Amino acid sequence: MLIQVGQVIDQVLRVLLLVALGTAVTVALTSWAVRRGLLEAFGTWSRWVRRWSDPLLAPVERQLVRQGRNPQEGPIWFLGVVAVSGILVLNLTRWLVGTIATIATLSQAGPLPVLAFLANLLYSALLMALLVRVIGSWVGGTRWTAVIRWAYTLTDWVVLPIQKRLPPFGPFDVSPILAYFVLLILRSLVLGLL
Repeated sequence: MLIQVGQVIDQVLRVLLLVALGTAVTVALTSWAVRRGLLEAFGTWSRWVRRWSDPLLAPVERQLVRQGRNPQEGPIWFLGVVAVSGILVLNLTRWLVGTIATIATLSQAGPLPVLAFLANLLYSALLMALLVRVIGSWVGGTRWTAVIRWAYTLTDWVVLPIQKRLPPFGPFDVSPILAYFVLLILRSLVLGLL
């Protein structure tokens, strides 16, 4: 029953995300065609698309202006945000439904499978925090950046001792990679005890 509900939710989300992506593609292509002169800027189609897309594009364009970029890039950024957000929402929903189904199955099992599940859940959360920490550092994020501060909070206990003892390798920080292996070993030890 729960799996069927999850499949229905997945299908509905796919359709909604496909519609959102189609909308973003329409806005981006129309904007591109107007800039290239293939469509009249004040033609019927251009005005209609602009009328319903301006409330969606206004926040994106304001952010681009604040960053010193050209607001005409707004439709492309909007398309990228819709695509990435859609993938994230779909994967998060699948993970949530899978976790609920696993918990429902584990509720009928003994305490050891529940503890193993919790250990795997904790390992997955720490691994995700390590990935966010690494990818965030690639795009200029630091431990004080509000969006990724949580990742540093979750992983500092394992990364900082490694950073203090590991010599630097030029501009590369390999301590998160070693922290991943430490977490992998800890997970194996904990699951071996269960």
